[in-house]
Amino acid sequence: MTPAARALADSIAAAFGDLGPNTDIAAQRRRTSRPPDPRRRPASVTDRTIPGPAPGSRLRVRVYRSAGTPATDAPALLFFHGGGWVLCSLDTHDGLCRELTHLTGALVVSVDYRLAPEHPAPAAVEDAYAALRWATSHLREEEGGDPRRIAVAGDSAGGNLAAAVCLLAAERGCPLPVAQFLAYPVLDARLATESMRTYGDGRFFLTAAHMRWYWGHYLAGAAPTPHTAPCLASDEALRLMPPAYVLTAECDPLRDEGDAFAARLTTVRHRTAPGVFHGFLDFFPQLPQAREALDDAAVWLRDRLAARR
Repeated sequence: MTPAARALADSIAAAFGDLGPNTDIAAQRRRTSRPPDPRRRPASVTDRTIPGPAPGSRLRVRVYRSAGTPATDAPALLFFHGGGWVLCSLDTHDGLCRELTHLTGALVVSVDYRLAPEHPAPAAVEDAYAALRWATSHLREEEGGDPRRIAVAGDSAGGNLAAAVCLLAAERGCPLPVAQFLAYPVLDARLATESMRTYGDGRFFLTAAHMRWYWGHYLAGAAPTPHTAPCLASDEALRLMPPAYVLTAECDPLRDEGDAFAARLTTVRHRTAPGVFHGFLDFFPQLPQAREALDDAAVWLRDRLAARR
């Protein structure tokens, strides 16, 4: 890793701690929360609720608009935060969502999906799909968005949800997003790749043990399916997917599964950021690799969102 990335990874790992059978999840969630970054972009931010997947249920979302977001017919980006389906929140990814609305000019809708272990799979992906259904049906009248120009994005477990919601949309007849941005996505529950063996031993922040803990809580004993582990999707299903930008990190245990998934997609831009670790994109103010990757992904998203169906 680069010296700057090494210093950040070591600092994060020390604060993060180990995850295992005796982990106090409530305490770990408090430990991984973060105060607002004073350098975050100014944006108009609104918290609201939308219909959830079950009759009468509600789902919280946070809607971001930059000064460059059109008041009407704005393109939209549905964002799903990472955290292994167990940790993190709208607040932990607030700075990244502010940056995305500034860079793309899109209406960014960050989705507060239900977390495991209280709500194991398929709760998170059904919440993600409910958010897409709401956006395709109600975005124009409720938020001034253009339902013909919706992309999905997410980091880590959120990248998993972004990919999975595209698979669900194709299966269930919901209009597909125009694009998907998958940042170092979690895709494979088997944890058997070379990058998992090389980088999952504790020297690069995210570990194989972390991933076993996350998958264990998310699946809760159920077998993985394409909706929970998108690497299991058939080639036929993947041919239906919208154009994708897949971002991986050189020193990430998940790198190989992201690389393999990107290789199976029909229309894809695939970038591997050198010398950085899993989760590096959150550190775009500090790491040049994060700044470059985020800027490049934003240009790609802006181009995809500019075209109407």
